[in-house]
This record gives sequence, structure tokens and C-alpha cells, in this order.
Amino acid sequence: MTHPFEIELESTLPASPQQVCDAIATGPGIDSWFMGRNEVEPREGGTAAMDTGGHREEAVVTAYEPGTRFATRTGTGEDGRFMAFEYLIEGRDQGSTVLRVVHSGLLGDDWEDEYDALRRGWPFHLHTLREYLTHFPGRTAVPVFALAMPQERSPREVTAALTRALSLPASMSAGMPVHAQPAGLPPLNGEVVWADHERFAIRTDDGLYTFHHGTGGPVLMFHHLFGADPDGAETAWQKWLTGLLA
Repeated sequence: MTHPFEIELESTLPASPQQVCDAIATGPGIDSWFMGRNEVEPREGGTAAMDTGGHREEAVVTAYEPGTRFATRTGTGEDGRFMAFEYLIEGRDQGSTVLRVVHSGLLGDDWEDEYDALRRGWPFHLHTLREYLTHFPGRTAVPVFALAMPQERSPREVTAALTRALSLPASMSAGMPVHAQPAGLPPLNGEVVWADHERFAIRTDDGLYTFHHGTGGPVLMFHHLFGADPDGAETAWQKWLTGLLA
């Protein structure tokens, strides 16, 4: 049985309407703050696709009004499920922009858990968008994704393993300077920009690094690398995470 849902959020961003549009309605822009590797055909009726770990999800562009509105809708599944995304862009004084996001659709039998996860996730994603537009304007990132199972570890044990392996304090808060040392990878010298019981994120001079760890399910990493030479980074981070949780 399906259940309708709707999540609506608003954020004021330190960027022009065109910069915000580039971030939410182009493949390279979405790659720089959201999830997966993205493609967008810039027209109504075009395809918007996201590939995450080899799983490709496609949607139809239902509205394409550059600088004003962008919307997509996935196909309807056999059980009636679908998801729709609408972004409304409004320029404000002093070069800022208000972005309104409406995420709606139909969820399945586990709709309460799914809805709760979506509701908790969106504030984090909009925060990452703000970090991108504030600290990496005019640049685009290479997305890095990695996934590993916790191997019967509790969320608390997974969190402890991650922070220990990164040489991070067990208790983190936004604004804390960090000098993470992942074995076999370049150090992450930067600042904690998000920390809660499910995820933490670090911003460095060349990237946004996110670790999702506290859900009891797979441990995920969604990184956005702005450096000049990201080749091999996804393989290296996958190897690191797999070895950590082996």
C-alpha cells in the first residue's frame, strides 16, 4: 500500500539565481553537492539521471525554466511508488537567492521509516549545497562514492571505528578544526561542517567529505573533490572503507 508524502524546505544561499540554477539543474552542478553521478538534459521532457554505485535512477524533467524553476519526476513503479522534486529559485538583494525545495510522491509499506530518513536528510543536503556555493563558487567536483556493510557492528561501534581510523576525536561539532589521517590516502586538513548521530562532514581546501554511519545499515561515503587530480580516489576510498569494516 502506498502513502503520499511531501517535504518542503527553504534556504537562503549566498549565490546568484544563475549560480543556484547551475548547481541544481546541471549534471556537474549536482555532482558537486548531492549524491551520485548525474546527467541532466536541459529541457522539459528531457532525462535527469543519477548513478550511485552502479544503480541508475532516471526521471523526466517536468519543468525547466532557467533561473526560476526546475522539476523532475521518476516513473511510477509497479507498486505505485514515485518521487517528484521541484526547485523554485528567487533572487534577493545583495546577490543572495532563496531556494525552495519540494520533494513529494508516494512511498511503499515502510513509508514511515523512508519518510523519516528523507526528512532528516534534506537539511544536510541543503547545508552541503551552501558549503559548495560559499567555498567553491564557479568550480565543479568529481563525486566519490563508497559503501560497505558494518558486519554486525552497532552504529556506535561503526562511528568509533571511523573516527579512530581517521584520527578524529570521538565527539565532534561543527566548526572544529580537524587533521584526519586516513591510512593510504592524503590527509584531510580542514574543518568539521556537520556532525550528528548519523553523519559527519569535513570541508578542506579541495573537497567536501561526508561519512554516513549511524543508521544501522550500510556505511556510505559521498565525497566531492575539487582538486586537480582526483583519478583513482573512488577506488582508494572504497578500499579504505572495505578494509576498515572487514
